[in-house]
Amino acid sequence: KRKLQLSPEQCSNFYAEQFGKVFFPNLTAYMSSGPIVAMILARNCAVSYWKELLGPSNSLRARITHPHSLRAFYGTDELRNGLHGSLSISSAEKEIRFIFPEAILEPIPTGQRARDYLNLYVKPTLLAGLTALCKEKPADPM
Repeated sequence: KRKLQLSPEQCSNFYAEQFGKVFFPNLTAYMSSGPIVAMILARNCAVSYWKELLGPSNSLRARITHPHSLRAFYGTDELRNGLHGSLSISSAEKEIRFIFPEAILEPIPTGQRARDYLNLYVKPTLLAGLTALCKEKPADPM
């Protein structure tokens, strides 16, 4: 999570794929008009899950078709929809690198790589911690 204010130039770079569209100047002006809160969502199928929570990009339409969506609650119109969501995994990676240049993006291990990681790093730590907890038997373990 990061709170920041983007300059008009940064907004133009962030939304470069929208350049030339009628709403582009208003979009960059609006997005640079005040602070934003940027977050990285990490979960299985994060992009599609976030899109579902957001609802349609037009907040007015969202109020009709997806009344419980975030944009229905927080957006005001088709431009000021309250929240941004990446369109794909590749655009999410690009946007994360833009907003969080220090972030390390690694693919989530699956299959045997995930089992190896758990066996090598997670299980020994859990075993050591749980063993210590059992030996001490604290009255309030939290």
